[in-house]
Amino acid sequence: MQSNQHAEQYGFWVKLATTLALVVAGSMIFVKVYAWYRTDSASMLASLSDSIFDVAASMINFFVIRYAIMPADDDHRFGHGKAESLAGLAQAAFITGSAMLLIFHSVDRIKDPHALHQPQLAIYATLFSVVMTLLLVVVQRIAIQRTNSVAIKADSMHYQSDLLMNLAVLLAIWLSTSGYPQLDGWFAIGIAVYLIWGAKSIALESSQALMDKQLPDAFTQQVERIIRSHPAVLGVHDIRSRQSGMMTFVQFHLELQDDLSLFDAHAISENIEESISAQFENIEVLIHKDPVSVVKR
Repeated sequence: MQSNQHAEQYGFWVKLATTLALVVAGSMIFVKVYAWYRTDSASMLASLSDSIFDVAASMINFFVIRYAIMPADDDHRFGHGKAESLAGLAQAAFITGSAMLLIFHSVDRIKDPHALHQPQLAIYATLFSVVMTLLLVVVQRIAIQRTNSVAIKADSMHYQSDLLMNLAVLLAIWLSTSGYPQLDGWFAIGIAVYLIWGAKSIALESSQALMDKQLPDAFTQQVERIIRSHPAVLGVHDIRSRQSGMMTFVQFHLELQDDLSLFDAHAISENIEESISAQFENIEVLIHKDPVSVVKR
């Protein structure tokens, strides 16, 4: 029952976060297209380009998340959680492409600088983006706390960089109106470099999840404490763990008394599995039972 409730909560928060991301990114595109058309600001174009790729990335998340939370079936016995990591890699690719296009445009702006038109409009559009993005990031933070979703983490990292980018856009617009039009292009390049750096982090985290990276030592140590707390356990070794979407998988070798019956060994394993499941939600435990005398020290 508790596992089902956690799955329902997981589904609610990831769906809310992905839907809100799509709505926010879509609304910002309309505002920024108009602002860029009227102001001809490279920094505003930088922000617009990022929002366009935000929509593409958020659309991928919107559909992938709904696939990832589907329960395991005959063809995917371990579930569909890896789809979240694939979405993270796709986001990294979108962000990098957006940044490269931005750099090419900004170089032209530096070579041929000119004053902005209607800078107040660009400022209002950017302030609107800051408020909307801040609202989204707050919701994403709550969703991450409730789900620990890799895809939402990647999306949130992207939108947190958007907050910094929009603040940089405000500064660039102010400097451009103060007699330094070339700085508009330089700020846009700086934003692009920051986006590429963020894309690298997203790609790294996603690829590590796809390659079944071992979970942090703190998790392993907590699992080991639970195992060793059982009075019949003589030892444990080869604890392995991985994350796939909302599911955590852990397996280990349990060292038990040589003359223990298969029935008793099974009962001990069941008890340990229940203890671990009580501490971690949505976890699948696989236990291999070894007679203690055959374990190589």
